[in-house]
Amino acid sequence: MKIDARGLTFDVHADGPADGDPVLLLHGFPQHSGEWVDLLPALHAAGLRTYALDQRGYSPGARPTAVEAYRLAECVADAVAVLDALDVPTAHVVGHDWGSIVAWALAAGHPDRVRTLTAVSVPHPAAMARTIARDRKQKARSAYMGLFRKEGKAEKVLLAWHGAALRKLLGGVGNRERIETYVRPMREPGALTGALNWYRAMSGRELVGTGPVSVPTTYVWSDRDTAVGRTAAEACAAYVTGTYRFVELTGVSHWIPDEAPGALAEAVLAQVEAVG
Repeated sequence: MKIDARGLTFDVHADGPADGDPVLLLHGFPQHSGEWVDLLPALHAAGLRTYALDQRGYSPGARPTAVEAYRLAECVADAVAVLDALDVPTAHVVGHDWGSIVAWALAAGHPDRVRTLTAVSVPHPAAMARTIARDRKQKARSAYMGLFRKEGKAEKVLLAWHGAALRKLLGGVGNRERIETYVRPMREPGALTGALNWYRAMSGRELVGTGPVSVPTTYVWSDRDTAVGRTAAEACAAYVTGTYRFVELTGVSHWIPDEAPGALAEAVLAQVEAVG
């Protein structure tokens, strides 16, 4: 479905029982709402109604050109506006990668809209930003962001040879066909720039300024994540004041929704069932 919000048009993929408790799913870079496809059957079988949002820069109708339009506050406001347009007062929120950062900030700034939070791969924004600043190993893991913030150069590198670098980046998500479902949209005019603008608009002050989260929270991290190390993952707990569960998946890469959808569904449903 198409949702008009904040002067933009977002693609939202709704499924599951119409009367089920709502779940808002927020994808990461360089993917789209399709990353949740293997998670959805378990959520629907549990009676949940899912709304998978193609976020700002990914929905063709929500692709502003200005870098500052991709600040975290704007992306959080999009999520709130989409919930409003769907007439969903409160939802279970699940986010992966950049979607996780939006989900953390949404839960911190709008706890009345978030019934539970399941954050996947990326910890609380303040935990991530402070670990990058203080931990040499995490700084090295995050060095790729320097390239992503370079306008024009990043696009040239990632799209060269028909997107070969993007395919390599996504190597852990599964077979070639699965990888192509993510690479193909990024090769459309303006799409990759919209996705990269999240990095270009990123502000350390904004990340560190994200407040503590009081809603029931599960953070799912995998020990073969090349982007997020254990130090950042374990720092996350200090930024949650509500009930908190840390789930570590062994032998799994950064691409948890693609690689371990069963384990992730179990974590999401455990959190949902815990609040009744």
